[in-house]
Amino acid sequence: MEIEIVTLTKQGGRPYNEDVFGQWNDGRFVACLVADGAGGHGGGDVAAATVRGSVLAGFAAGPSLGGDALRLLLEQANRDVVARQAEGGKLAAMRSTVVLAAIDLHDHLLAWAHSGDSRAYLFRAGALVSRTVDHSLVQQLVDGGMIDEEGARLHPQRNMLLSALGSVDEMPEISVAAPMALEVGDVVLLCSDGIWEPLGDECLRETLQASRNPSQWVEQIDAQIKARAKPGHDNYTAVALWLHPDDEDVTQLLAPSP
Repeated sequence: MEIEIVTLTKQGGRPYNEDVFGQWNDGRFVACLVADGAGGHGGGDVAAATVRGSVLAGFAAGPSLGGDALRLLLEQANRDVVARQAEGGKLAAMRSTVVLAAIDLHDHLLAWAHSGDSRAYLFRAGALVSRTVDHSLVQQLVDGGMIDEEGARLHPQRNMLLSALGSVDEMPEISVAAPMALEVGDVVLLCSDGIWEPLGDECLRETLQASRNPSQWVEQIDAQIKARAKPGHDNYTAVALWLHPDDEDVTQLLAPSP
């Protein structure tokens, strides 16, 4: 199994971009993440970049899809953001969401971990089969049956997070998914709320079904956001991962039946 990765990040209607993305691989293991910083006056981009550096360096030092290992990566990133907060000034109140996807290309497995409302999606045959659940006020309203997913996207308090990295007094909420089996043709999307909030899950699915490759899909996502954007809309970042058969898989598929 091979992987194709296409990325998109733009500042939208904001003065600067506080989103970051990153990736690391050694030929077998792949780690990709999106982090969405907050704090204003430049602090958010520092928080997001700190998370990216911490998580990817930690994964590279010991690649693993184990739940405890992924949780420890995000906990260490939280401590690293807190350490930078101590520098004061614009960094004192900075925070960052994060979503991390780890893939084992040999064993065809995917695991993810997140804190906040940056999301991971898994699509198979054009259908959404799994995604992360936000740590946010509106998600609690959805869980309680008070609003639906569409209402959550439009809720006036949709940006009120219940968890983000940069928590000083206690460890933030971190959710980790057990490894999931991957199939050739699967598509994984990591994105900040600047992607899913204006588009919604259905638009993401429809644009995926209308796309022949990840570059075309990311172009459609970008076009849809620009068409729907309101003045001052958020930064938006996406990492699209498509799973393809490797040369050995293709050879086996083309081999004549005995």
